[in-house]
Amino acid sequence: MATRTRILCFVLVMILMGCCCSAKIYKVGDSEGWKAKDGTYYAWAKRKEFQVGDSLLFEYDGNVNDVTQVSGALEYQFCNSHSPKAVYNTGHDVVTLTEPGYHFFISSNHSQCVAGQKLVVSVVQYHQIPPPPPRKILPFAKDFKVGDSQEWKVPDESDFYSKWSEEKLFHVGDNLLFYYNDEVEDVLEISGDLEFKSCDTSSPVAVHNTGQDLIRLTKPGIHYFITSKIGHCEAGLKLRVVVRPLPRGRVPKKMQLSPLDRLIKWLQSFRPQPHH
Repeated sequence: MATRTRILCFVLVMILMGCCCSAKIYKVGDSEGWKAKDGTYYAWAKRKEFQVGDSLLFEYDGNVNDVTQVSGALEYQFCNSHSPKAVYNTGHDVVTLTEPGYHFFISSNHSQCVAGQKLVVSVVQYHQIPPPPPRKILPFAKDFKVGDSQEWKVPDESDFYSKWSEEKLFHVGDNLLFYYNDEVEDVLEISGDLEFKSCDTSSPVAVHNTGQDLIRLTKPGIHYFITSKIGHCEAGLKLRVVVRPLPRGRVPKKMQLSPLDRLIKWLQSFRPQPHH
């Protein structure tokens, strides 16, 4: 029994080490550091994949600058630092990303923020032990980066996104990833084919403008996306996707177990068996 207990403790320690030791520290802006420079931080963040437990290192002159964490996309977009979530001003700040989702950082100096000193990062859960899915379909969901390398911007050919969509099979539970320059574009979800054809932006279902938007396809049917920027939708920056119900064949009879599920099942094998 003592041997089994030591084995269990060893396994648990290794799992915890796997979660924690994989954390990374990212120096914001790399050699540029944290300063006003248009487009620097959008391009910098787009090349990274941030996970819960990772940290951001902000280096700057603390006498003339700071790091202000704000709560949402509107404060980020309009450089509104009046109600910050947190303010850092040491010149060498390490900010640990403790939860998934979007995290927004700006300079409280409005002119510097407008000039480009702001950062939004999209944080995901650990890859090693993903959170339990709320529905069976999620472990089999796919992520589609809209436009692939073209991303979300005015295409050279007006039917580019139509062709891109036709080549894909979308199902309920899949995700669309929109990457774009949030100072140039945005993403509007609209309700119908008429609004889609006429590029009508007057009554959107939802508006996304962070530059890194993840949109889950929760219902079967046709979903429509356009941009609100004048002339861009008419030039082809619009997307229509046909979402199919999840086919039965896509969910295997035996669900694939996550690493955590496999651990629990293995631990259960050490339970003493009843004697007959």
